[in-house]
Amino acid sequence: MQAIKELYKIGKGPSSSHTLAPERACRYFVQTFGAFPYYEAELFGSLSLTGKGHGTDSVIESTLPGKTTVLFSKDWQEAFPNGFYLRAMDEQKQIIHEWTVFSIGGGSIQIKECPLNWNDEVYQEKSLKEIMDVCTKRHISLTEYIYSYEPDLRKYLNDILDAMTACVENGLQSEGYLPGPLHMERSAKHLYMDACTASEAEQFNLKLMAYAYAASEENAAGNTCVTAPTLGACGVMASYMYAADQLLHMPKEKIIDSLAVGGLFGNLIKANATISGAVGGCQAEVGAAVSMTAASCAYLLGLNQNQIEYAAEIGMEHNLGLTCDPVMGYVMIPCIERNAMGVLRAVESAQLSKYMSTIRKHLISFDMVVKTMNDTGKQIPIELKETAEGGLAKEYDDKQ
Repeated sequence: MQAIKELYKIGKGPSSSHTLAPERACRYFVQTFGAFPYYEAELFGSLSLTGKGHGTDSVIESTLPGKTTVLFSKDWQEAFPNGFYLRAMDEQKQIIHEWTVFSIGGGSIQIKECPLNWNDEVYQEKSLKEIMDVCTKRHISLTEYIYSYEPDLRKYLNDILDAMTACVENGLQSEGYLPGPLHMERSAKHLYMDACTASEAEQFNLKLMAYAYAASEENAAGNTCVTAPTLGACGVMASYMYAADQLLHMPKEKIIDSLAVGGLFGNLIKANATISGAVGGCQAEVGAAVSMTAASCAYLLGLNQNQIEYAAEIGMEHNLGLTCDPVMGYVMIPCIERNAMGVLRAVESAQLSKYMSTIRKHLISFDMVVKTMNDTGKQIPIELKETAEGGLAKEYDDKQ
């Protein structure tokens, strides 16, 4: 597996696959080859189909230093479904350099012509079972296991937590409308104000959802958020981390450790399945985020390693088959609301694990459900994988 640092990334929305990944690729392209007078980016897959709504063309044009043409194409011959050709051209518009870039989810990229050292494998173990066996053999915790591979991770996660906090707080203070033709009004501030005056029984859940709305609306507005594991699913983990601080008053070091634990489970999903909506549907984004957050929540509840695994498994299992069908290609409907529901499901997954694990042994392992998610993603039709050609996106368009 790759480093957890490559899972959590700070970047601007609205989509890690559509904005953060192309931006990273373009910056590295210029860093490698220098500036050229002309550039061309030819987009394929969901980058082409929903790139306008996600602002892919805008981020590419603003990142490359020369006059840039962005093409939206369909005839993609590469093995991975989501990617683009990036070309640098001289004064005569002759192609001097060309890369084949794959956007693999969560803002991560692969370049066919140029292996990237940040994609290097860091963890030796490939499955949760292997990790748990190591922990048992060495008598170490999950956090001790993680920090043995990434000893400087705590400092990095401190910055990640600060970015999550800033994202939620900015979203809670913002009003107005989100960009694009849906003309959606921001709701987080109003939802939070209602939560503050709600009954005591409702307050915690309402505040959690308000925090999720805040982060997700910041993402939809193209502002700075954190991939967890993607920008489209950024509200799930950010909302619970904010609640752990503001509502549960957990020590910051413990919250950071919970981020590490959640990151480990996200890494396993990324390594053994996918976190790309274009590949696996929204089960790979919000589903993965729920699983990660459930593991973090279970850790903060003081549950043991088997209970943490069970919480993560529940979170993933009950998002199997979740489709990615953004209305008009914008990360708004159903994405924002889905983040709010996702954090509730994460908390409930940890609570269910806490009590069910004392009643009987669960039969489905985390590794099993990750494999199932990967297989399920392959069976989801392309129209329901971030293309805005099916599901809610088609239903909404048909009614216009």
